[in-house]
Amino acid sequence: MPRKHHYSQHFLRSPRIAAELIGHSNLRKNDVVYDLGAGSGVITSVLARRVGRVVAVELEPQALTKLTNNLGRLDNVEIVSADIRNFIPSDKVYKVFCNPPFAIISELITKLVSLDNRPQAIYLIAQKQLAYKLCPSHSRFTSALGNAIAPFYKARIRKPLHKTDFTPPPAVDTVLLELKLRPEPLLDYCEFENYHQFVLKSYSEIKKFRSLKLNLAGISPESKPSELSPEQWVKLYKIS
Repeated sequence: MPRKHHYSQHFLRSPRIAAELIGHSNLRKNDVVYDLGAGSGVITSVLARRVGRVVAVELEPQALTKLTNNLGRLDNVEIVSADIRNFIPSDKVYKVFCNPPFAIISELITKLVSLDNRPQAIYLIAQKQLAYKLCPSHSRFTSALGNAIAPFYKARIRKPLHKTDFTPPPAVDTVLLELKLRPEPLLDYCEFENYHQFVLKSYSEIKKFRSLKLNLAGISPESKPSELSPEQWVKLYKIS
């Protein structure tokens, strides 16, 4: 399928691959699931057989036409023409499973987590490097976004993919990333916007980070922002 998206997108080659990935999720038969950037519907078609209702969101006209022709007849599939960067799900309880353009994954995650009706779980096919940086770890670099969402979502890598799983094949390694909403968040959900900005500024302005009450939070003054655990970040935020 010709790619006319403003951002290039690498589509899964077959429903078999989509089915294998969905098998590594916690999607259930009664779930409402949003496929953001659905393309011609490879993932949507498998979701429709596995869950209660699917909302497939696509903007590009040619892909939207194919999506409608392929799946428009299914009673449990709703097709929406919208830009996924601005689209807000209408359901209160839902999950996301999608393969969006790599260039907007961070933007998309930030938007979804900031919603009042944030998803119960988010499954994204993402670049391996970006995905690992979203999973807090003492043994590797954690990004600002990874630490910003950590009090609200638990992140983990569910499965690596092969470049041959896509058309066209991406130049980078990819994985299925899972973000599951914490039943007991480390901060109130309403704090996300302020907390996100707090973490971002601490990463981008090292002098600001050094000026925080690190000792009071039990953090070494020599620590780097990426080395702090989610619990340390929350403690630092609360006393700052």
